[in-house]
Amino acid sequence: MNVWMDDEAGPVVRPYALTRGRTRPSGETFDLIALVSAVGEGGSGPEQEAILRAAQSPISVADLAVELDLPVGVVQVILGDMRDHGLISVTSQAGSRPSERILKEVINGLRAL
Repeated sequence: MNVWMDDEAGPVVRPYALTRGRTRPSGETFDLIALVSAVGEGGSGPEQEAILRAAQSPISVADLAVELDLPVGVVQVILGDMRDHGLISVTSQAGSRPSERILKEVINGLRAL
């Protein structure tokens, strides 16, 4: 997690240091709405420990980024490492998207405003 010393100093640990300069997770990338669940314990750093605590119940990748106050890309790289070590499971929500009919109704409702 980022620890803020003061507004001018910024985070003590820069995001690129958390990922060792990597910009992509190992394996396939994670959707923002993919659900992460903790299946192991004993992460290798404070960010992984925070993810394991937050993922006791399924939580989306986007919500984890908010919870950790880190960029989504950084969270995705950390999640890739955790998946490789068997600490988390990830369930894609790609099939649970709203139908075209519902999206059209939402658009028409917004236009009516």
